[in-house]
Amino acid sequence: MAQQLVYGLHAVQALLKSSPQQVQELLLLRGRRDQKLQKIIRQAEQNEIVIRFVDRRALDEKVADEGNHQGAVAICVGDTKIYDEQFLKSLLKDLDTNGEAPFLLILDGVTDPHNLGACLRSADAAGVHAVIAPKDKAAGLTPTARKVACGAAEVLPFITVTNLARTLQMLQQAGVWIYGAAGEAEQDVYQSSLTGPLALVMGAEGPGLRRLTRENCDHLIKIPMAGEVSSLNVSVATGVCLFEAVRQRRNG
Repeated sequence: MAQQLVYGLHAVQALLKSSPQQVQELLLLRGRRDQKLQKIIRQAEQNEIVIRFVDRRALDEKVADEGNHQGAVAICVGDTKIYDEQFLKSLLKDLDTNGEAPFLLILDGVTDPHNLGACLRSADAAGVHAVIAPKDKAAGLTPTARKVACGAAEVLPFITVTNLARTLQMLQQAGVWIYGAAGEAEQDVYQSSLTGPLALVMGAEGPGLRRLTRENCDHLIKIPMAGEVSSLNVSVATGVCLFEAVRQRRNG
């Protein structure tokens, strides 16, 4: 089985809580004694996971240029579970059975793993049920994305689909309203009704929504911009739109 690294205190702690069976070995910084690391040690010991204490150089070499490990690296067997369109259909069915309105985030070709991780973090904080992205020409759950997500990647379903336009059509047939964020939209996010079954679609860094994606949205919305900057980073824009939806859904 292929090995995968998960690093960073929040990401490792979330992994030990949600999927400890995936962890083959845990590498921790020798000499570190703070409470966060002690909590990770307790979680690992409870799940009988091998812990190896190493120096900072060994941890730095393990993650190479990927980012800051914060003194904790988990070596995992197999990949993180990535969900597919069949899971999405089951999720919609379960939500309907429970009387819950779907709240989904769709990322149309976001290629920067840092932006993906930040979007996952915001989505988890906002109570999104799942994040959807195309399989091709988009960032996947790399160690960097998982580190930036601060544990959200381990608990929030990340659904990858072959044909995003077809998935949008399937969601519409299931009664989900599709709102796409686009700079040319006439209606801003604060004028839109974001209650009920909702999928918020955010475009890629730079080009924004692809043509087919835009054509399959029920509504296009924009964030009003008062300054000289014409657009926001996709992860920042995602946070703005998600939490406006949260505000409306709580007040609605």
